[in-house]
Amino acid sequence: MQTSARAIAIVTDDPGWHGRQLVKAFAARDCRAAFLRLQDCSFDLAGSAGIVLGTDWAQLPDAVFVRGVPGGTLEQVILRLDVLHALKLLGVPVYNDGRAIERTVDKAMTSFLLHRAGVPTPPTWACEDAGQAQARLHAEWAQGHAVVIKPLFGSQGEGLRRLASGQPLPALDEYQGVAYLQRFVPPAGGVNRDFRVFVIGGRVDCAMARFGTDWINNVAQGARCEAVAAGGDLERLALDAVRVLDMDYAGVDILIGADGRAQVLEVNSVPAWYGLQSVTEHRIAERLADDLLRRHVHVPGRRAGPVQDAALHAAAGLALAVGP
Repeated sequence: MQTSARAIAIVTDDPGWHGRQLVKAFAARDCRAAFLRLQDCSFDLAGSAGIVLGTDWAQLPDAVFVRGVPGGTLEQVILRLDVLHALKLLGVPVYNDGRAIERTVDKAMTSFLLHRAGVPTPPTWACEDAGQAQARLHAEWAQGHAVVIKPLFGSQGEGLRRLASGQPLPALDEYQGVAYLQRFVPPAGGVNRDFRVFVIGGRVDCAMARFGTDWINNVAQGARCEAVAAGGDLERLALDAVRVLDMDYAGVDILIGADGRAQVLEVNSVPAWYGLQSVTEHRIAERLADDLLRRHVHVPGRRAGPVQDAALHAAAGLALAVGP
């Protein structure tokens, strides 16, 4: 790794198109970006730093861009998030940091925090008891509402089911033992459409409408993308949601219901932007790189030091608290 150029670690186990876009954007800004797999990282409290970033990073990077956190057992996921927490404690900017990831990878906590802050979001319930979940379904059906069940940890529209009156509750072992239920919001005009608003550094960078082939509007499920100007409620709700969750960048999913009210459905801390890029003139990866460098790296006196010189933080690694 060259020491003259800023070193940016892109955390992902599947670089793909997004990884290539980021590497190109950072290279155009005289930075050397390379990939880092969290499963290759470890804590080593016999060493001076207390953390080892695989075999390719003899020094701490100048910043970390989190593009993905791979799934695994509870212990594996916690350890991988611990690495992100440790890097931040070592003085390395992490974009988005571990706390932001925790708040948003868990849909129940995201919904709770949005609701608590007064950000409009559909009525939501999460529990481990099938009887309790079934009772909630019957209560919603009695009021004329359908209910959507989602994986607590999930993305790209996978595992979503809409449960109309009389439909059976799926076995909760299909959802890792947790029922995350959200009231189905019929879209305005009966059109299968929601909005993805992309926020970078506290500003709306771009947005699109997603038109689904059915009620699920994710691009990965075949939705059509159309650029939109994100003003008014779309901008306000997206920025409010990102402030509540304290994120560097985010993809905020917003739906306008049949009653004309806009509500935040989900907030993504490692959002894909392939579909959004297809309807956006500027390069989104370049905006992300610019924001990370401007706000977190190009600060007088800030330079991540070698791993070997980080003894001050040697004990930090295993004292990390993972929570909402």
